[in-house]
Amino acid sequence: MDYRQLGSSGLRVPVLSFGTGTFGGSGPLFGAWGNSDVAEARRLIDICLEAGVNLFDTADVYSDGASEEVLGQAIKGRRDQVLISTKTGLPTGDGPNDWGVSRDRLIRSVEAALRRLGTDHIDLLQLHAYDASTPAEELLATLDLLVSSGKVRHTGVSNYPGWALMKAQGLADRDARPRFVAHQVYYSLVGRAYEADLMPLGADQGVGALVWSPLGWGRLTGKIRRDTPIPEGSRLHQTAAFAPPVEDEHLYRVVDALDLVAAETGKTVPQVAINWLLQRPTVSSVIIGARNEEQLRQNLGAVGWSLTPEQIAALDVASDILPPYPHTPYRQQEGFARLNPALV
Repeated sequence: MDYRQLGSSGLRVPVLSFGTGTFGGSGPLFGAWGNSDVAEARRLIDICLEAGVNLFDTADVYSDGASEEVLGQAIKGRRDQVLISTKTGLPTGDGPNDWGVSRDRLIRSVEAALRRLGTDHIDLLQLHAYDASTPAEELLATLDLLVSSGKVRHTGVSNYPGWALMKAQGLADRDARPRFVAHQVYYSLVGRAYEADLMPLGADQGVGALVWSPLGWGRLTGKIRRDTPIPEGSRLHQTAAFAPPVEDEHLYRVVDALDLVAAETGKTVPQVAINWLLQRPTVSSVIIGARNEEQLRQNLGAVGWSLTPEQIAALDVASDILPPYPHTPYRQQEGFARLNPALV
């Protein structure tokens, strides 16, 4: 397993990390993903650690905290062998202070997560979504308190708009507070919007990407192709409404290219899709998930080899889409492109 710096921090993370959304799964979304109990979770973690994957990602909204609880029990007695990433900020109740990242809510959320995880610190705390109701100064001051108290080691965001992340970095610099070092983002061969603004921001500001749903919400498993309907047992039947949309023709074009590269490399379609992500700028770690040992071992096979430049180029072309304004003219007009080739 290779390891990379998490953004501009000193923390080294594996290029593959494990998402625990299947742990204790319940409800229409997480229940469709899986429902690993403690024994199964412990076995999956054993396999991860054997392969060098020591970063485990969860969130307080995953099955109403059950994911954190199962993860905490599964790593009992070996906390020093693992890194824990969790997220907070989305609603966990109907009360007026059961959502967002106000000082009160953030401190209570961290304390509750620590109890569920059975630990005294969180290695990476990420804000699950941008909360427009909490002033950035209040948020950063609270995170500074949590870091200085030792309850949180590093901070990051998830699903953040670029302007809000940049504003926070500027305020952190102004007030000498900890900067965000990670951004958990959706990024895949059928979802490359991350590249337009968030990727150059990450490169400039030292914010490493932790990629979620690298297989495009299950669309790049190799089971969906032209003239082949979504398999009857696919979770997409239950969860497609939660997923970023993908046009059918774009998906088929990407899968066609993946099939060709998979045949050339002797790897599976998911392994090729994940390996492509590992070649992209700013990516610190790709979060893989699994409902069972077979799926996990398949995903772990995405590392230890590399695509050729020609194969990467073929996948780039097949998955390319025209970015939205103001990026469009930099792709379409030579004069614009000459001014900023990084946006081409």
